[in-house]
Amino acid sequence: MNRIEKLEELDKKIKACNLCPLRKGCHQVVPGAGSASAEIMFIGEAPGKKEDELGVPFVGAAGKFLDEMLGIIKLKREDVYIANTLKCRPPENRDPLPQEKELCWPWLIEQIKCIQPKLIITLGKHSMELFLPNQKISEIHGKALRREIPELGKANLPAGRQVFYTLYHPAAALYNGGMRETLIKDFKRIPKVLEKTTQSS
Repeated sequence: MNRIEKLEELDKKIKACNLCPLRKGCHQVVPGAGSASAEIMFIGEAPGKKEDELGVPFVGAAGKFLDEMLGIIKLKREDVYIANTLKCRPPENRDPLPQEKELCWPWLIEQIKCIQPKLIITLGKHSMELFLPNQKISEIHGKALRREIPELGKANLPAGRQVFYTLYHPAAALYNGGMRETLIKDFKRIPKVLEKTTQSS
């Protein structure tokens, strides 16, 4: 079974998940979207209203901004993979609860194992905290950090450590000009970060 087939099979399993109450309150599960062999994987927070309706991550205003930034570094959605810490929309778009993230964690790990991205880009605080706990996004945004994630194993990771790059969530920059500039500046560094990551792997 190749990566595309593995990811399609995983998507089916995720869509059939009923482990937490969120499934009863959302229209559909949103596993993720993009290339099964992507070098870059973006991980956001949770599906919003539009994502819940269409079954695709980042399709609202924040998604349009993400597309705009991908264009700046000459990439398209089809070149990367986009997922969220939660696969179901929380009521009224509230923040994900710790127990909800914990229940969705195994699905996210399986997606990462399947895609084997060289670089994981966390979008926002909730995604960052999942992989880089006890950090402040104001201090580590725009920085590449290596961290060992025991569940990922060491088979496909140099020294068993995954490279993470933290960004502010695109939604936070929609109405904040300063944040928008910071996010675009950090985003423009992604090709160099990926290049260094590839060289060291």
